[in-house]
Amino acid sequence: MKYVLYFFLICFVMLILLLIMQQIKSENKEELRRDRYSDAGEATGLHVIRCYERILKPVIDRILALLGLIFLSPIFLLLCIVIYVTDPGPIFFCQKRVGKNKEFFMLHKFRSMKMETPHDMPTHLLENPEQYITSVGKILRKTSLDELPQIWDILIGKMSIIGPRPALWNQYDLIDERDKYGANDVKPGLTGWAQINGRDELEIDDKARLDGHYCENLSFKFDVKCFCGTIISVLKHEGVVEGGTGVNKDNRE
Repeated sequence: MKYVLYFFLICFVMLILLLIMQQIKSENKEELRRDRYSDAGEATGLHVIRCYERILKPVIDRILALLGLIFLSPIFLLLCIVIYVTDPGPIFFCQKRVGKNKEFFMLHKFRSMKMETPHDMPTHLLENPEQYITSVGKILRKTSLDELPQIWDILIGKMSIIGPRPALWNQYDLIDERDKYGANDVKPGLTGWAQINGRDELEIDDKARLDGHYCENLSFKFDVKCFCGTIISVLKHEGVVEGGTGVNKDNRE
């Protein structure tokens, strides 16, 4: 038992050091200021912040994120090795995303695509996106393991476990639609109500509407419902259309 604890401790320390170095490398303040929205930092006023969201939710997020990093650290390190060995290059993929009140932050993922992939273009806008995905990346994306590094983003307070998925900084249509529901007023999440109700298959307006529904009904009970629903969706691989968004099941090519 003692050696098991030592093993997890060593893996955890190594992982934290790796993530800290990546955070320092990716924290480009000039990049985060570029293309900043004129109303960034200002809430729309459409979302009412309740006690749970202000006090309890951040505490739960950080505790679960810390526990997740500790217990998943061996898997993290194994994936780091596999990603680098099979396709040499950066292990993590960092991308500018829209956070709470439309402030930018750098989101972290395991790299699942090749180095020549256009950086700031959503997968669904790429021509033949399959050609850019690495062999390991296909497994990571299918199982959603590429999202694991966002546990770090949760720990440092940039994201929440449950919330609207953070949009790319230039996904103006989605961001504008979310403004109508006050969905940009909450911290983005690792998963959310839209993710268990269609994910990549949703049209932009449907996704924003579902994000708005989450914000309107944000509570501990609803977060638990989203969390459990996510586990089921991941196990069933539901709603994932490689290279697609707004692609209905009946119209998938």
